[in-house]
Amino acid sequence: MGTVIFDLDGTLANTGGDLVAAANACFRQMGEGDVLDVSTDAITAMQKGGRAMLALGFDRLGRPEEIEAWYPVLLEAYSADIARHTHFYDGTFEAVEGLRGQGYRTGICTNKPEALAEQLMREMGARDLFHSLVGADTLPVRKPDPEPLREAVARAGGDMARAVLVGDTTTDRETARAAGVPSLLVTFGPAGHDVAALKPEAMIDHYDQIGAALDQLGLAPVV
Repeated sequence: MGTVIFDLDGTLANTGGDLVAAANACFRQMGEGDVLDVSTDAITAMQKGGRAMLALGFDRLGRPEEIEAWYPVLLEAYSADIARHTHFYDGTFEAVEGLRGQGYRTGICTNKPEALAEQLMREMGARDLFHSLVGADTLPVRKPDPEPLREAVARAGGDMARAVLVGDTTTDRETARAAGVPSLLVTFGPAGHDVAALKPEAMIDHYDQIGAALDQLGLAPVV
């Protein structure tokens, strides 16, 4: 049976609001108030992560960057309120449940720290939907190195010969290419239809299209 591995931020869930909030918590501790704006900075947060949010804020303040000193504070703030604004994209639950019902193995391969990814999935009631979860620090390397994807497939009990990575960024595209598996990119993430320029093997506009996309990739359930 096929194995479907998902990226998390920007693919399964819109996590930008809580990442921005965690960075703003740092800036408030510095006495600077809320430097970032959820409405305009959440997309960048999902694409580039917490360190990039700190860098963006320091740049706007015109002060020397202290990213490494404040990054642990950001992680603590994020963990303390990880799912206030985060929401799954429309149809996520139904799609993953449907894949599992057909016998697919499912997993997550993310550049979010593993403990935070585990916490988020559990708080949102979705951890049991996935047979595996590999984060940024699970292995000594992270995406776009192919090893985390291979590990996610192995932990899910799958086979790389019948695996696909579902993602939303060039990192996911390059990870899949390096691992020798097809990439399926979503157009409802931060990059929208710009992902077409990455020339993935397949794209979907909604999770109700994932079954047809897997058929297109030759990963239909084996009867």
